[in-house]
Amino acid sequence: MKKVLTVIIFLATTIHYANAQMSGNGNKGNGAGRSGANASIGHFYGKVVDSKTNKGIPGASIILTGNKYDTVTKQLKQATLKTVITENNGDFSLENLPVAGNFKLKISAVSYKPVEKQVRFDFKMTQGGNNNSSGSGTDMGAMGQAISGLDKDLGNIKLEPDATDLGTVTVTASKPQLELGIDRKVFNVDKNLTSTGQTATEVMKSIPSVSVDIDGNVTLRNATPTIFVDGRPTTMTLDQIPADIIDKVEIITNPSAKYDASGGNAGILNIILKKNKRVGYNGGIRAGLDARGKFNLGGDINLRQEKVNFFASGNFNQRKSISTGFTDRNTTSSPTSFIHNENDGTNNGSFRFIRGGLDYFVDNRNTISATANYVRGNFDNIQTQTIDSTVNSIYKSKSFVNTNSSMMFQNFGGQLSYKHNFQKNGHDLSADFNYNSSNNDNNANIGTYTYLPYSYTLSQNPFLQQTVGNGNSHNFTAQSDYTNPINDNTKFEAGVRAAIRDNKNTNDQYIFNTTTGKYDKSSVASSKYRYTDAVYAAYSTYSFKVNKFSFQLGLRAESSNYSGTLLNSAGIDSVNFSVKYPLSLFPSIFASYKINDKQDLQLNYSRRINRPNFFQLMPFPDYTDPQNISIGNAGLKPEFTYSFEINYNYAYARNANFLVSSYFKYNTDLITRYTYRDVNKITGDSAYFFSYINANIGYSYGLELTNKMPVTKWWDLTANINLFNSQINANIPGRNISNSLVSMYAKMNNNIKLGKGFSFQVSGDWRTKTLLPQSGGGGRGGGMFGNTQTLAQGYTLPRYFDVDLALRKDWTWKNGQSGSLTLSMNDIFRTNSRTYSEALNFSQYTERYRDPQLLRLNFSYRFGKFDPNLFKRKNNKADQNGGMDMGGMGQQQ
Repeated sequence: MKKVLTVIIFLATTIHYANAQMSGNGNKGNGAGRSGANASIGHFYGKVVDSKTNKGIPGASIILTGNKYDTVTKQLKQATLKTVITENNGDFSLENLPVAGNFKLKISAVSYKPVEKQVRFDFKMTQGGNNNSSGSGTDMGAMGQAISGLDKDLGNIKLEPDATDLGTVTVTASKPQLELGIDRKVFNVDKNLTSTGQTATEVMKSIPSVSVDIDGNVTLRNATPTIFVDGRPTTMTLDQIPADIIDKVEIITNPSAKYDASGGNAGILNIILKKNKRVGYNGGIRAGLDARGKFNLGGDINLRQEKVNFFASGNFNQRKSISTGFTDRNTTSSPTSFIHNENDGTNNGSFRFIRGGLDYFVDNRNTISATANYVRGNFDNIQTQTIDSTVNSIYKSKSFVNTNSSMMFQNFGGQLSYKHNFQKNGHDLSADFNYNSSNNDNNANIGTYTYLPYSYTLSQNPFLQQTVGNGNSHNFTAQSDYTNPINDNTKFEAGVRAAIRDNKNTNDQYIFNTTTGKYDKSSVASSKYRYTDAVYAAYSTYSFKVNKFSFQLGLRAESSNYSGTLLNSAGIDSVNFSVKYPLSLFPSIFASYKINDKQDLQLNYSRRINRPNFFQLMPFPDYTDPQNISIGNAGLKPEFTYSFEINYNYAYARNANFLVSSYFKYNTDLITRYTYRDVNKITGDSAYFFSYINANIGYSYGLELTNKMPVTKWWDLTANINLFNSQINANIPGRNISNSLVSMYAKMNNNIKLGKGFSFQVSGDWRTKTLLPQSGGGGRGGGMFGNTQTLAQGYTLPRYFDVDLALRKDWTWKNGQSGSLTLSMNDIFRTNSRTYSEALNFSQYTERYRDPQLLRLNFSYRFGKFDPNLFKRKNNKADQNGGMDMGGMGQQQ
């Protein structure tokens, strides 16, 4: 009890002293006394409601202002102390407030008249109270009344609807689906209805500037971007990340020196996962079902109290993907041939995703965070091919190829980070260590049955194969960043980074021996290899302002090395090769001019690199797919990209932005894939091989227009058009290639409010004939070394009206509870993917479909209570008899 009384006396003394200071009665020369007197333990809370309906108003802006001691002028000055946004039910909470003085509360919301009111804490101690140390009911009642005054309920604050245009309101009712900036776009996934219950791949389909092909490969302005998760590389692929745990995606088209230079001529897609730090508890559960009977389940929970913030989430997703298509391959050299291949496939399985972590707030300036995630999945694939072969215009055979394969994968990722905030706002030092690992096992049984023309008689014994493979990858990343805003107009940033990746893979091929009746291992087709790559980097940027001009100058230095080993079946080193890239410098320059409050203009430049990966360098054939044999080129050089952008952003109306971006990218030694004909050493037949070469040059330029606007009060529209030209010049064996093509890609997202909690979303894209995407770093996995897709001899054909639809009903209940039911369908017009490629005396046309018109139904339920004292005590106010719950008081100490 003595300890409790000591705390109460200290608080009362503190408040009395602070009031004396503010009234001018304190020691005016004692600056330290002024700054430390007012304890920040107060808590205001309440609810903002519509004055006519008494329903809570979500997304209202709450600003609390009050006196704050200025250490420079040694005077109290009016300042903003807290800013929050109300929850879906209108609740708000302001914590860690000074307990003395008067405050002003400002509330505003779209379509409502703003409200201002004076508020203060009712902290009163009984004068001349009983000093009996036994803790009588009278003393306890006084203490209870004093403490309850620090936890003040402001009740329901009513806002009146305003029929006029509130052009001065700067805080919107909720986050828009797309936020436009000059250096990046931010896509808020919660606003995207069509990807509910799916994966990050489907999220990318709705993002302006981003394109997703039928296999889930992602391109940004027709180049493959680097994929980050929470700002760091990952071993997870996009189809292993549930859409429901993604908070937002940052689209950075021309990264500065602060970011990895690896990534070729593409930008960065940074996936930010959900992580709530609001005081109290909140969480949700969700479930969904699609038309194929596959379901998804998920849930998340977040708890924050005092110095600890804990969060966890889990997802289980089933998926059944059905694809169909055909390929026509023509050979014009002697003997001429035509092959027609029809392909049907079904991929069926599931994966689980678990993520958790905590933040420990050591004090106001130091935070330690730890996060971890685990993914595990199993998928079975059944594929059938029907192949008709014609040679010299004579129909020769019909073949059936049946493939049954299975795959298991698991990924683990963890991050440990530390952040220190210095006394000056924005001045901080952070360090983190990331570890990602992945393991996979796969096996396949392939049977090829070839029949005589117009007959059911086998022309030869069936060709039976088995494939058994496994692999693992370990990624280590250590990084430290320092930021120092020297003054209001200048800022210095610096950092160091080390990234190491170790991979090992085994792929054994077995062929059925009709004589022995057993499968024999093929040493030619089997492979076992391991490789390690490492990138070491340091960067610094200096930002400053001169009147309406802003500049950022950056320089990044990177060095890297690469080593690979091809092993024989006994695991003994057989072939080694390594590449060491010298130290390279990557400058970046950003210059901005603020025309006025609504218009900005920016010019930027950066240099980036795309290093060839193991498969592009390994000079040995990969016979895993006998129809598409690939072989690397040990003489490949890294490609360098010089990127220029000019951006103009115009916020021409409330909640409306028009962004114009013109860009030019020039590549030297562009890593390019090409096709040639050689002998298949397994079958002895002539076959086409795919390999890689450095093109002479490659460049692209374009104009991108993005308009985000509220068409009406109930209809929001985001339109994106990218008009671009790609040019590739390459000298490949047997011919010179010069491909140039002007293309256009358009995307549109419509969000329509139907009233009574219903909303409707229509999103779609449209594209013209396009050169196959240029190479970029990391591909779908987001690694450090490149994953090229460029084919100097091919292009994709036009695709029109790829449209997704979704309808959602939202409910909001009491106590912070809400729910939503979403019905969605993708690709309602059954669009297809078509590609064409050619080489010397060779051409190939492919047409494919995957999962059109798939209907999904998803439900989500959210709950929460944002009470900072929820876990401190059982009763935050004195009871009717003047007593207080002592268990709760004990937890406060």
